[in-house]
Amino acid sequence: MKKKDIINLIKFHYDKDELRFRNTANDIARDFDASGDHQLAQYIMSFLSDANTFVPQEYTFESPFFKTVTTDTAALPLPTAIADDIKGIINALNHHVGIHKFLFEGAPGTGKTESAKQVARLLSRKLYTVDFNGLIDSKMGQTAKNIAAVFNEINRMPAPEQVVILFDEIDAIALDRVNANDIREMGRATSSVLKALDEVNEDVVVIATTNLYKQLDRAFIRRFDSVIDFDRYTREDRLEIAGILLNDDLKKFKSASRDMNLFRKILNNQADIPNPGEMKNLLKVSLAFSDPADPQDYLRRLYRTTQQVTAMPSLSKLKAQGFTLREIEVLTGVSKSQVARELRSAANE
Repeated sequence: MKKKDIINLIKFHYDKDELRFRNTANDIARDFDASGDHQLAQYIMSFLSDANTFVPQEYTFESPFFKTVTTDTAALPLPTAIADDIKGIINALNHHVGIHKFLFEGAPGTGKTESAKQVARLLSRKLYTVDFNGLIDSKMGQTAKNIAAVFNEINRMPAPEQVVILFDEIDAIALDRVNANDIREMGRATSSVLKALDEVNEDVVVIATTNLYKQLDRAFIRRFDSVIDFDRYTREDRLEIAGILLNDDLKKFKSASRDMNLFRKILNNQADIPNPGEMKNLLKVSLAFSDPADPQDYLRRLYRTTQQVTAMPSLSKLKAQGFTLREIEVLTGVSKSQVARELRSAANE
C-alpha cells in the first residue's frame, strides 16, 4: 500500500467523489491481499459492498437535465420474446460481467420506457431520466459541454450500483454524424456521447430508447452491449395485451360490463391494432367518458374511436363486419328482433 493511496482516499472522501474513493479502496484491498493479509482485504471489500460511505438516500443532481422517475406504476404487458429479453438483462446485470448498457428500439407505445421502469424496479434501483432535448443548445460548443457535464455527474454520483440512467428518445442527439441534414455542431455532440459512453461507470445501468433506430449512427449503436427490439408484436399479441389492459381497467369501473368477445371483435375490425401504449390510452378514455348508468357505453365509444366515425354505421355494415345480432343490439341499442327484421328487409330490396 502506498502513502499516496491514503492521501487520495482522504481527498476523495472530502470531495465526496464516491467513484474514485471506491476505486482507491479497492486498490488498497488488492495490495493487502497480494501481501498476504487476506483477512483485512476481505474486510475492506465487504465493507464497500455492504455500506454506502457517504451516500444520501435521495441524490440531488447539480445538473438540471436529470429527473427522478417513479417506478411503482404497473408494468406494461409484453410479448414473450421481449419479456424474455428483459429477464436476460436482469440476469446479465446479476452476473456482474460488465454488461450494463442497453438500447431499446421500437415504435412509440411498444413499452420501451415502461420496461426501463420495470428493470429499475426488479433491481431495486432508483431510475433517473436525462432530457436530451434540453441538452441541445444553440450556442456553439455548449451542447457538447452539457453532455460532458451530464456524464461527469453520472460518473461522480454516489452509490452507482443503485442507479439506472434512462436516456429517453436519444434520437435528438445521436443521429448519424454523416447525415447531410445533420449540422456540424450535432456531429460534435454525437462524438461527445460516443466518448462518454465508452467511459461511463460500469456500476451504472444505462438504458437508451429510440424510435429512429435505422437513422442512428452505427458507431453509437456499437457502444451498447445489447439492442432490444420492441417491434415484435404480432396481431394476436396486441389483442391479448389489450384484453389484459381492459381487465385491469374494469377493476376501477365497477359499473362497466365485461364482454371480451365483442371487445376483440371491435379491435379486429381495424386494419392495424394499436401498440399497447396507445391502446392503454384508448381504453382509459373510452371508460372514463362512458355513461356510468350504461354498462356497455364504453364499447360503443371504443368502436367509434377505432373506426374514426362520429355515429354508428348502418345495421348492414355492422353485419358485414361480422357482428352478431346481439352484438349489433349492444352497439346500436336496437333490439335483436328489430335488427333481424331490418336486415331481412334490406336483403330483400
